[in-house]
Amino acid sequence: MFDSAPLHDVGALQQSEAFERALISLGTPAHRLADGTLALQRQLGPLPVHMITRAAPQSPQELIETAKSLQAKGPVILAPDTPMPLHKYGAVPLVSPSGIAQIDLNPDIDTLHKGLHQKWRNRLKHARRQSLRLTRQNMPDDPDHWLLQADALQQTRRRYRSWPIDLTLAYGRENRGQSKLFTAFWGREPVAAILILRHGTSATYHIGHARASGRIASAHTLLLWSAITWCKAKGVERLELGVVDTEEGQGLARFKLGTGAQVRPLGGTWIYWPPFSQLLRPVAHLDRRLMGSI
Repeated sequence: MFDSAPLHDVGALQQSEAFERALISLGTPAHRLADGTLALQRQLGPLPVHMITRAAPQSPQELIETAKSLQAKGPVILAPDTPMPLHKYGAVPLVSPSGIAQIDLNPDIDTLHKGLHQKWRNRLKHARRQSLRLTRQNMPDDPDHWLLQADALQQTRRRYRSWPIDLTLAYGRENRGQSKLFTAFWGREPVAAILILRHGTSATYHIGHARASGRIASAHTLLLWSAITWCKAKGVERLELGVVDTEEGQGLARFKLGTGAQVRPLGGTWIYWPPFSQLLRPVAHLDRRLMGSI
């Protein structure tokens, strides 16, 4: 197994140098602005659309100034890392904020274990009694890997979209040792797996899947604890477990929060483009309460 030294950038995966390298390798337009923010570009008909997702903490004024440097070319989509009142600066809300679960890995491993919820610890004990065999390796550069295919099928069934398989594989190719696959085997059968992406002193739970036998054996719990201990040993300070949806994904939310993770609100999604903003300004106030920016 190959574990390279960590990268130096810190913060959200979507702003990391590791993510930038993966995008560029696929020919996706992405560039660093003068303030260090990573901006992506998409084409919407004749209009170029720039997207800034989870930029490093900054003031609303600074984020809007960044958007102004791009808006002459077309609309700018902003998804701040924290809630902020962007409507005061001409942005229009599109999607209300969500919350993400994050584990602070700075405490020692015993403290992290004590922070597990009792039911989560019970499932961990159960998994340890199942004679599961765990492996850790760099994510194979294989689009037909069973985890990637299972995740793609799940996205179709549940009607959501995540990264395309090509981008997930590119991340591993361009960031050697930073895309880690943890797999649980029952005999020779892989029954569960999770993929963790490292980026600087942070890491992100990217995808995971448990087959029926894996769910019976609580394999996912054992895998995530294995990933937590590995990240801790590698100097990772923060492990992000993704969005917490307490309405439509209560079971998954409980699983994430059972690790002792804390929920932190993001800033929602906004559009900044003066022609569009002026058109929708009369009704924009209706959505402001959803953005946490009153």
